[in-house]
Formats: sequence, C-alpha cells, structure tokens
Amino acid sequence: MPVLPLLAAPVLALSTPAAAPTAPDALERGFTGALKACEEWVLDPASWALGPEAFAARVGLGEAMGQVASVNEAALPPPPLRRANRYWRINSTPDAGYILVVSEDLPMCHITGGGRADLQPVVTRVLASAQFAARWEAGRVATRSGLTSTTFRSRTDPGFSMVVSHATLPGGRSDRVQLQATAIYDPAK
Repeated sequence: MPVLPLLAAPVLALSTPAAAPTAPDALERGFTGALKACEEWVLDPASWALGPEAFAARVGLGEAMGQVASVNEAALPPPPLRRANRYWRINSTPDAGYILVVSEDLPMCHITGGGRADLQPVVTRVLASAQFAARWEAGRVATRSGLTSTTFRSRTDPGFSMVVSHATLPGGRSDRVQLQATAIYDPAK
C-alpha cells in the first residue's frame, strides 16, 4: 500500500470563482472532475491533442481547472511514471483541492487531494456513487494504518486500472495528502 507523503495545505490552496458551490459540493465536483480528466487523458488521447485549453474545456470544470508548470514533490506520481508530465490544479475551495498529473509518453494519470477540508467523506461518496460504479468495478480492498486502498478496473477498457487510497475514517489529519489515486493503462490485460 502506498504511503501518503506530507503535503502542506498551501500546495493545494487555490482561488475559486466568486459563485462557488458549497465546500462539500465543490470538493465532490473537483474529485469527479479529476477522475473524468484522468479517464479522458488516458482512454481518449485525442481529447488533449488540440492543446490544454481544449482538454480543460472538455473536462468541464471551467476556471476551477488550470495547467501549472510544476507541483510539490508530494503530488508527483511514483518515479517510474515521471516522464513527460503535465500538471493540473483543480480549485475546489480556497484551501482544498486536487492535483492531476498526466503523461504525454505513458498511459497514466495520478491524482492527489488535500488541504484543510476533510476529504474522506467526499472521496467515500464519489467512490460509492452510481455514476462512478457505472465506469469502474471495485476489486481488492486493503486497509492499513488508517488508510484504505481499493483497486478498480475500468468497465470501458479492462486494461485500465486504478488504485485509490484515502483515509479510512473522517476527521483525519489535513496536513498531508488525503487522497492518492494512480491509474495506468496496460493493453496486455
């Protein structure tokens, strides 16, 4: 099971539009958007062939999603996946959100979430939703040291799998990464 490294809250603290939804709704929308962006990037490379603006528009998060030049070490994927990466921040609230890392060379994406808000209830709701279950089938679940890691397989393409790790219970520490999801496409599966 991956160990979630420390991440200072300011790494994910970003501005939000003036008419932002409530924090839980915005956090859920951000995570759902990060998952959609991940799936689009890996399963439909044409979605980003026209550039970052077209890709962000296709994801549908508006100004909440923007490409950045770099991210904190804690938001990077494992070293073997650090090739030709692009980085996206997803602003959910003024002090919590998500970072999406994708690769132009490898069929993968990596999502981290953190900040001052408790993301555990948000992640649990999204993973339990009918919308998520329609796209992903749950597999192995492991719990250790207060973290739950679940392996999911795409219902669209069985070669695409993802491991999502998050706090098992609500109310955990918010001074570290609270969510980590790594998805990889392996056509041999």
